Amino acid sequence: MNSRTLVHGFTAALTAALTLAGAQAYAAPSSGDQLLAARVVTYDAGASAEFKAAVDRGAAIWNESVDTVELRPAAAGQRANIRILADNGWPRALTTSLGNGTVYIGREAVNEGYDTVRISAHELGHILGLPDRKPGPCTSLMSGSSAGVSCTNPYPDAAEKTAVEGNFGAAPARPAPAARNVVVVD
Repeated sequence: MNSRTLVHGFTAALTAALTLAGAQAYAAPSSGDQLLAARVVTYDAGASAEFKAAVDRGAAIWNESVDTVELRPAAAGQRANIRILADNGWPRALTTSLGNGTVYIGREAVNEGYDTVRISAHELGHILGLPDRKPGPCTSLMSGSSAGVSCTNPYPDAAEKTAVEGNFGAAPARPAPAARNVVVVD
């Protein structure tokens, strides 16, 4: 067994132990790899009324789709990057800066038959820096209403994912703490 195998095995075991204990673990980068951390963007869906579950699902879809940003519900008393409100108008997003703004989940589109999860994911896409892509196919999340009422696809396509990854870039995360009391044998 070489020293690299031993160190990587120890790192994997330590990561698993910390994960099970509820702590956050960082793996040591290997030969030239850079450790990346997602930028956390918080949202407050407290005023999203009957659309809260759709908003949470839309955020989860983005979290499943990209690595450079993570959408999380704001903690109680925490000021969120994104406010999400329900109203009787058409859905829209008012962006103040990348990752910040207000999303309106408008009942007008819902009443016309548009899918609430698609609406949520689409409007969050604007906050993540994506423009509308109209007209567009149902496979494009940012095609929005131009894909028609029958389109329920809430997932960004490859180009949309790549654009968000680029918008948020990747910042190096903290390096792993130095291992102590580790014997490395060649």
